[in-house]
Amino acid sequence: MPDKKCNENEQNDCVMPVRSANPIRARSLIRDNLEKQAGCLNLIHSRMPNIKVFSGTSHPDLAQRIVDRLGIDLGKVVTKKFSNLETCVEIGESVRGEDVYIVQSGSGEINDNLMELLIMINACKIASASRVTAVIPCFPYARQDKKDKANAQSRAPISAKLVANMLSVAGADHIITMDLHASQIQGFFDIPVDNLYAEPAVLKWIKENIPEWKNSIIVSPDAGGAKRVTSIADRLNVEFALIHKERKKANEVASMVLVGDVKDKIAILVDDMADTCGTIVHAADRLVEAGATKVYAILTHGIFSGPAISRINNACFEAVVVTNTIPQDGHMRDCPKIQCIDVSMMFAEAVRRTHNGESVSYLFSNVPY
Repeated sequence: MPDKKCNENEQNDCVMPVRSANPIRARSLIRDNLEKQAGCLNLIHSRMPNIKVFSGTSHPDLAQRIVDRLGIDLGKVVTKKFSNLETCVEIGESVRGEDVYIVQSGSGEINDNLMELLIMINACKIASASRVTAVIPCFPYARQDKKDKANAQSRAPISAKLVANMLSVAGADHIITMDLHASQIQGFFDIPVDNLYAEPAVLKWIKENIPEWKNSIIVSPDAGGAKRVTSIADRLNVEFALIHKERKKANEVASMVLVGDVKDKIAILVDDMADTCGTIVHAADRLVEAGATKVYAILTHGIFSGPAISRINNACFEAVVVTNTIPQDGHMRDCPKIQCIDVSMMFAEAVRRTHNGESVSYLFSNVPY
């Protein structure tokens, strides 16, 4: 219950003492007192909006898992396209005074899905929703978060900042996402951002599915992920290594240098996302050359575009493990090496805690059961 009180007059009425020599008068005063107390409680409850969760078209399965975990029904929404491919969204139930959560991931047809999310946010906001939270498991355009040193004079855009501005202008009051490509993206927003981590779920998977995990080494396929792998290595009490890569251009790796000793160990590659999978496949080959006995890859966002699936099928991985921030059913059918960790319970718990005004920091190091 929110920490709200009646105004001074109401509060005095709520605690009015009952003093009367006349028993009938006393009973009347008691009844009036109880009615006023009930009125106070109803006033408090009416200020706490109910929760509504809506799903975009990018990942309805994840949204359904979230509401199943919360024990509520998915909100009614109709999304369609006009003949000129404009997106139209109709919210099918009242959201006036409600605490609204919209689940939409940055996958598939990213531009259409982003536009759909913006329209849904705006539709709920102008329909008098109390608060609108965008639940974006995989944040779109997260890799365009800065001007690269090599391209500093190329007038490249910082598209992640543009997306942040668009979400804010559409009317989002809060963002919940997972494993941003760069944590600094949170600073692009002037609204609260909860960046959840897949790390607790990854640790749980490693301990349950790799019997010899104590003889493993956690490897980052690039220097940018060093902080991520050192955190996991510390939690597992194992060593870590990293691979320094140089790119000639986007999606093409020129050279790789391994820093660390992986000989006779199980190498576990950890990264936040894999797109065409050129990096992790080259990294796996490099690790096998350096003497690793087995190679696993654990990735938060498995985008798997272009030749990614065929590359994984032909690579030396024992397993490529991803979370379901992006739909993976089709990828798992095409590639038996791909396994999926369900993170819906983490998003559901974040939604529940946000709605109830509780801290979400517990989720940074624990998996809710």
